[in-house]
Amino acid sequence: MANGFETEDDGDDRGLLSDRIRNALTDEIATGTLAAGAALDEQQLADRFGASRTPVREALRQLAAGGLVELRARRGGVVARMTPERIMEMFETVAEIEAVCVRLAAYRMTPLERSHLIELHDLSEPIVEAGNFDAYDSLNRQFHEAIYHATHNSFLAEQAIAVRNRLNAFRRTQLRQGERLRRSRDEHEAIMQAIAEGDGEMASRRMRAHMLNAATSLSRFIETNKPGGV
Repeated sequence: MANGFETEDDGDDRGLLSDRIRNALTDEIATGTLAAGAALDEQQLADRFGASRTPVREALRQLAAGGLVELRARRGGVVARMTPERIMEMFETVAEIEAVCVRLAAYRMTPLERSHLIELHDLSEPIVEAGNFDAYDSLNRQFHEAIYHATHNSFLAEQAIAVRNRLNAFRRTQLRQGERLRRSRDEHEAIMQAIAEGDGEMASRRMRAHMLNAATSLSRFIETNKPGGV
């Protein structure tokens, strides 16, 4: 065990290990602990996390896909330059896309799709009570993607997923701010209520607010946890 990470020799699934490495690096990048331009050497990271280079390489690949890391051939990667202003612009954009998605979904969602959304929401309650950020992040992703697909507009769903993937790391990190985990679930509840009432416009407004609240939470988390912060 190294830094709370089980080695592959301990039987830890390689994919899960790469996810844990990615999540740890995400938080450090978001808070500035790993500053823009910082080198991410595969072997040094493997030693740090008690892993082989394979899950480290996969974690870096995922971070690169989200725009957090720039990969260099046979040399690992460097932390990409991502200003707070740029991140907020991305959240503003995704807020508008998701607002459109949920408005359409409210009118087009089938009973089976609604049942699936309710099931995901119900599954998240004990996870929130346990304060399990990673498990909630996974269900949160499924919840939002269920709404994308319920638009029955495959092009829109593809675009929403593509934009979401650029923000996945930050959407996860913002859940660590204060009571954000609980508030996020409460906001999902309000969105679902609007969907149940067939009020697409209300669902849209609530989704937009939900995403902008996430952006505010991320901003506070970064400010609180940045090096030298209080």
